[in-house]
Amino acid sequence: MSLSLYNTLSKTKEAFQPLEGKKVRLYVCGMTVYDFCHIGHARVMVAFDVIARWLRHSGYELTYVRNITDIDDKIIRRANENGEPFNVLTERMIAAMHEDEARLNVLRPDQEPKATAHIAGMHQMIQTLIDKGYAYAPGNGDVYYRVGKFEGYGKLSRKKIEDLRIGARIEVDESKEDPLDFVLWKGAKPGEPSWESPWGAGRPGWHIECSVMSTCCLGETFDIHGGGPDLVFPHHENEIAQSEAATGKLYAKHWMHAGAVRVDGEKMSKSLGNFFTIREVLEKYHPEVVRYLLVSSHYRSPINYSEDSLKEARGALERFYHALKGLPVAEAAGGEDFVQRFNAAMDDDFNSPEACAVLFEMTREVNRLRESDPAAAAGLAARLKSLASLLGVLQLEPEAFLQAGAEGKVDAAQVEALIAARLQARTDKNWAESDRIRDQLTAMGVVLEDSKAGTTWRLAE
Repeated sequence: MSLSLYNTLSKTKEAFQPLEGKKVRLYVCGMTVYDFCHIGHARVMVAFDVIARWLRHSGYELTYVRNITDIDDKIIRRANENGEPFNVLTERMIAAMHEDEARLNVLRPDQEPKATAHIAGMHQMIQTLIDKGYAYAPGNGDVYYRVGKFEGYGKLSRKKIEDLRIGARIEVDESKEDPLDFVLWKGAKPGEPSWESPWGAGRPGWHIECSVMSTCCLGETFDIHGGGPDLVFPHHENEIAQSEAATGKLYAKHWMHAGAVRVDGEKMSKSLGNFFTIREVLEKYHPEVVRYLLVSSHYRSPINYSEDSLKEARGALERFYHALKGLPVAEAAGGEDFVQRFNAAMDDDFNSPEACAVLFEMTREVNRLRESDPAAAAGLAARLKSLASLLGVLQLEPEAFLQAGAEGKVDAAQVEALIAARLQARTDKNWAESDRIRDQLTAMGVVLEDSKAGTTWRLAE
């Protein structure tokens, strides 16, 4: 089965054919680094990490670019609140972003261009748009894009210009010809960071940044453009308008957008008090639990982030790790039918929940083989881990996951000794002693898991 993916531009699932042989060029809109990354950012990070892993596994020569917006209104406002230079703030937040990524087992993109490193390229594209009549400088230091001149405007979001004009208005300090026109270059305000330009000191508009960084890194036309669900309009619509007007070429062949994250069924927002940074979440939950929650839903589907969904994710991982626990290290072997079904799921628009279902079936087979054919169980378990690595999960030692968080809370050696004593009591059919030891462990906050493979333990949540 060949790879197919859903294209937001065509609103259909399409067979994927790179523009150039087996080379794939992927651009994803990254973070605006004024604060710590939140769980919605984690969704995009993990979704495109899985996509990148699968493309490479499938033999494509991938170049993955994800930009960093390191200058905008929010950054300037936050830096002023903190009383620090904007670049000091952004460098600190970039470092924090990389730490969050690493904990979630997100592999770094091949390139991470920063907006402030591409100012000259923005000047060039803006001047091209002016020369072609798609942009204008009213003389106040700003430069605007003429939305009405671009015939294809709205093709990604399916929005119509006449509908957008209803209720649109021009702010007092703007000099637009049309309320829909958007800023390409902002004239500097007193005390703001600025760069010299042909139109006076200022800084770039948000949309022009990605048009320039993507085409600089990947060429005027590339294979896949991705991002979060909130970027379809106006950001990606405006990127298309700018880029295709400037180059006269198709901007991106395929458009992919991750689903939204809802918290207990509500849209995540600071005003509702349900806004969580990745760091806050990882204080309470193991990073692999969070990652599994994200990969167990289709990348395009909305995810409901809740205590219950996180507990379900942990329970699923415990089942996997219990199956892997105690098996000898072996070469991946067997399970060819499972591999075919896993591949088919991932080739079908990166259907990770279906791929996870295949992993569960493999887990049941590992448990079935454990006593009757330990060698086959070990080979299949290795195959399971190999496939799971493509989703970025099940790469820890089972005990490391199952007993995560126990350090400093219980004495692992004491727990193991009590488990051994309980096993002996059960062997001797001394059920009262077995129950007494279990009660002692429960009082210590230790939960026992009995299975055919033996007894494992974890801390109570």
